[in-house]
Amino acid sequence: MIKLELAKNGKGADARVVLAAGKSLLLDGTWVKAAEGKALATWWAAQGAGKVGRVVWASCGGLEGPVLVVDVGAAGAADAQSWFRSWGCVGKALARAKGVKKVAILLPDGLWAEWPDWAARTAAAGTLFGAYRWTGGKSKPAAKGEGPEVVWAGAGAADKNVQSALARGAEEGFVQCAFRDLANIPAQRLGPEELAAFAKELAEKEGLEFREWDEAALEEAGCGGILGVAQGSARPPRLLRVAWPGTGAGRTRKPIALVGKGVMFDSGGICLKPAKGMEWMQYDKCGAMAVLCAVAMCARLGVEQPVVAWVPCADNMPSGSALRPGDIVTMADGQTVQVVNTDAEGRMLLADALAMAAREEPEAIVDVATLTGAVIIALGHEAAAVMGSDEDLVEDLFDAGAAVGERLWELPLWKEYGEPFESPFADCKNMGDRTAGTIEAAAFLQRFVPAGQAWAHIDIAGTAWWEDEKAFAAPGATLAAARLLCRLVENWE
Repeated sequence: MIKLELAKNGKGADARVVLAAGKSLLLDGTWVKAAEGKALATWWAAQGAGKVGRVVWASCGGLEGPVLVVDVGAAGAADAQSWFRSWGCVGKALARAKGVKKVAILLPDGLWAEWPDWAARTAAAGTLFGAYRWTGGKSKPAAKGEGPEVVWAGAGAADKNVQSALARGAEEGFVQCAFRDLANIPAQRLGPEELAAFAKELAEKEGLEFREWDEAALEEAGCGGILGVAQGSARPPRLLRVAWPGTGAGRTRKPIALVGKGVMFDSGGICLKPAKGMEWMQYDKCGAMAVLCAVAMCARLGVEQPVVAWVPCADNMPSGSALRPGDIVTMADGQTVQVVNTDAEGRMLLADALAMAAREEPEAIVDVATLTGAVIIALGHEAAAVMGSDEDLVEDLFDAGAAVGERLWELPLWKEYGEPFESPFADCKNMGDRTAGTIEAAAFLQRFVPAGQAWAHIDIAGTAWWEDEKAFAAPGATLAAARLLCRLVENWE
């Protein structure tokens, strides 16, 4: 992991990062001498037309040390996602550079007058995102703190607003990478009890409220969905509540509730998944990681608005005691559900957690989950789906996503989508007719949200992890939606 710092200058750096806007280099005469600038400009012009996010180590003479050039595009040319990924490419290149101990990212004067504060904040978060790589499974893991020191330097870095934005972005990036570490831990090493222990420790460290429901407490609370999913596993389930109380006047407000699906491993239960690709089901806990990460970010940034993370966590395993298709369970709000497919387990966890969260009558509820493979068919890996009962809340989520570079796409949630869940044996079934799978899953969850409660659902199954290496990121957990949710809470009015 690289280290990001603010500095008055880039002295002592053994490598530099220079920004380009298309064919033009954005040079600062203080840190790039005239002769170097001329050599760089000639070399860069010879590279031909590029695109936003192109990152290239300069290969020309006349330079005093390695120079990495990143094309950030002309002012306003880059959307937030491409901007974030551009800096991810920078971070990845720096973290993997051989023999580089200190890097200066040169911000020329006037650049940030053209780009707003979000650009500086996103640049810092994106650099850390790209530099990250999980090595916890290696026999010789990377040493903690390995990677170059990166300082933001040049005339543009002297602006106090830029410095504040860079510092907040770095804080977001560090927290996000810490939770990516957690999300990447395989299921054998991270079960519900281990996650509960981590959340408790996090709460003590960050000044958060913490409460844990064990099996007995879940039974008392009537959380049949969580208990039912977990009954096939040797590891008992947990429900966690981690809350940031807010600051100042915010402490008197109702909180925003974030609910995250925490299936520590999803085998499909009795309705066993195919073996191909099942190794990725350790990432079925990414919704839980995202909401915990968002609350931790809010705490680190001192956000005024209170926020609560609700995390139902369990394994979904086949065994002699596992939930069977046809079984009927009673949920936390008293509704009964006929289980027709044990691989539709995430919604069972979320339904109980939504009912529990609603008891506190929060300002709004947003649930996040790697819920359906259908969302990947619909949107691929470039956007998450969002649906909800409150258009203002959905609009706020879109605004937050646009600010941090995470795309959302709204799907309809008409009442007809809930009709296939009708059951002659219980109040409803846990799966519909297998059409419009992403929407139907949201329609099922909506049954457990009281009328009038502002609620939205985000399906991150297509964005929660990368199976392959990307130019801007390593494989593994992305912590999709964490920064988005943090920004939602931060900007709440």
